[in-house]
Amino acid sequence: MSSVLSGIKIAVLGGDDREIILVSELVRMGATVVVAGIPRHKIGHGAFAVNSTEEACKEAEVVILPLPGTSTDGVIRAVYMEDKLVLTEKAISTVAPGALILIGSARPFLIEWCKKYHLKLLEIVDMDEIAILNSIPTAEGALQIAMEESSITIHGSKTCIIGFGRIAITLARMLKALGADVTVVARNDGQLARAYEMGCKKAGYSELREIMNNIDIVFNTVPSLVLDSGILEYSNPDVVIIDLATQPGGTDFEAANAFGLKAILAPGLPGKVAPITAGKILADVVPRLIIQELTQIDGTLLFG
Repeated sequence: MSSVLSGIKIAVLGGDDREIILVSELVRMGATVVVAGIPRHKIGHGAFAVNSTEEACKEAEVVILPLPGTSTDGVIRAVYMEDKLVLTEKAISTVAPGALILIGSARPFLIEWCKKYHLKLLEIVDMDEIAILNSIPTAEGALQIAMEESSITIHGSKTCIIGFGRIAITLARMLKALGADVTVVARNDGQLARAYEMGCKKAGYSELREIMNNIDIVFNTVPSLVLDSGILEYSNPDVVIIDLATQPGGTDFEAANAFGLKAILAPGLPGKVAPITAGKILADVVPRLIIQELTQIDGTLLFG
C-alpha cells in the first residue's frame, strides 16, 4: 500500500460509483477517509462510514464533494441515500484550519463559507485534465440517448451542436465518424474555424431558428437559455433535443412540451453511462490535486 497521503484526513461527501472508486484509491494511498452518503458495504475496507456531513467533516484536512456539486439549499447528490444529505455551515466550520474543499462547481453560499473560515476552495469541473477526459463518456452517453430516442440512424442524420467547448468537440468527432451531417452553432470565431476544419458546417446564433426547421437531432452544451420558445416554435416536429448543459439546461422544456417536441435534459452522463471510467478519471486526478494544493498551503509538508 502506498503511503503518499498518510496522516491526511479526507471527508468524501455523497456521490455515486465514481466516488466509490475514488475512495478506494485514497485509502490505497494511505489517507484516513471518512465517507457520508455512501453505505458502509459499498466503500470496502479501510474507509469509515458516518451518518452526517458534520461527522465526516470534523477536523478533515480535505473535503471532497461530487462534480455536480449541491443544490441551492445545500443538498448533495448522493445516489445511495434515501434521506437528503445536506452540506451545512456547521459542517464546514468544523474542518481543520486552512482545509481544502474540492467540488465540481460551488454555489455562492459555499464560496462565502470558505472565505469566512479561510479555507481553500478548488472548483474542478472545468479543469482540462478532468473536463476533456469526461467529455468522452459524456459524448458516448449523448449518442446512446440519440440512438434510443430517434427513429433514424446517426449516419446520414442532420445534427446540430450548440456551443463548441470540450464536450462539443469530442461529440462532433464522434458524430462525423458515424457519418452524420454536423452543424456547429457558436459565437466564437476561433471555435467556428475549428469546427470547419473538422468538416462541420458552421453557423451563428442568429441562424439557429432556420437551422432548427430541418434538423433531426440537436445537442446543446450551453448552460444558458438558447433554445427558447421563439426558436422551438420553428423546429422540425420530429426533432430530438438532447441538453447536456448543467441544470436547468439551455432549453425551455415547458415550451418544448407545449409544441410536442422531444427534449431531454441529460446532465452528469459520465457517472450514469460509464461510472468506472469516470471514477478512474477522478482517482487519477484528485489525489494529485490534493498533494499539489496541500503542498502550496503548507510548504513544509512532504508526501511519500
